[in-house]
Amino acid sequence: MHNTKTNPKNDRVKRDYLVWLKEAKQRSVTTVEQVRYAIDRLETYTGFKDFGTFNKEQALGFKRELLATKAKRSGKVVSIATVHYTLQAIKDFLAWLHGCKDYRPRIVAPDIAYLNLTTGEQRQAHASRPQKYASLDEYKVALFAMPAGTEVERRDQAVMALLLLTCMRDAAIVSLKLRHLSMEREHVFQDPRDVKTKFSKTIDTFFYPVGDDVVAIVQRWEHFLTTEKLFGPDAPLFPKTVVGPDAQRNFTVLGIGHEHWANTTAVRKIFRTAFERVGLPYVVPHSVRHTLTQLGYKLQLNPEQFKAWSQNMGHDKPLTTLNSYGHVSIERQAEIMGRLRHQQPAATPEDAMAEKIAEKVGNILLRKAPRKA
Repeated sequence: MHNTKTNPKNDRVKRDYLVWLKEAKQRSVTTVEQVRYAIDRLETYTGFKDFGTFNKEQALGFKRELLATKAKRSGKVVSIATVHYTLQAIKDFLAWLHGCKDYRPRIVAPDIAYLNLTTGEQRQAHASRPQKYASLDEYKVALFAMPAGTEVERRDQAVMALLLLTCMRDAAIVSLKLRHLSMEREHVFQDPRDVKTKFSKTIDTFFYPVGDDVVAIVQRWEHFLTTEKLFGPDAPLFPKTVVGPDAQRNFTVLGIGHEHWANTTAVRKIFRTAFERVGLPYVVPHSVRHTLTQLGYKLQLNPEQFKAWSQNMGHDKPLTTLNSYGHVSIERQAEIMGRLRHQQPAATPEDAMAEKIAEKVGNILLRKAPRKA
């Protein structure tokens, strides 16, 4: 292995690939950074050798090392899902590289396949665990226990309330402007020109039926911004906190400003504080989609209603909602199956018709049967 910490030729081709991912394949900034990290791991393993030297031995050795790698924080071997994603990112990169004329003769395509995991490992990598989420009642307990004395506290409670009403992504909610919210229509227009939606998608979201008391929190917040703070339509709906010196020149929270949050860290902190305050386990903001999908089950929506429910989340297909957020708990599964097992099936028209036919056939056979002497 080389002792060098960089390889200029590798850097150039890696940059070209990452630009291609972002611009041609329209991958998000986060995804591009994850791919960059995966390729960097391969470079580190090979000692920054030219990518064109990739071969079967490198593939097998790197895969073995990756499977034995321990996470820095936990000290445990990294998850098979992490290994799978890393290897897949590298395979995609090498396949792209193989398509470049300067690398086509040097990288043997079948060698890339040696980065594959076993069938069993792939199953483990794709296995999903049920997402932890709060029930609607638990969520509302945490929501209404939040203090609302200061403008920062009122903002935080309004964030929690709007997330329950819309199940927007946290990246989208921190980028909302006042004009995107219509309390009259109980509607949020997620305009991708301003709002950070997934895949820059336009989404019309109407409030979910979680209670007028939740709606009132957002309504009071919107009224406060427009009438007391005199915010205009282009002001952030949830401005970040302003910190500055007080009369004693100690840094303290002064209130809200006129800028958007730079990221979603504050939203996660709001959630953690709200749930821990009432002794409930922390759940991530995105888990509210599970909460609302369970509510949809409870309401026994018809197909058209569930289509609207799913579309409200930004999904084109209801199956996306069901597959991603429609997990049925083991307890509920047992309850449903137990009820079905003991439920007497109602007679169908076909059953009734079959009984009548059998009766008629039986009567005919009796008439035709020879009489005993």
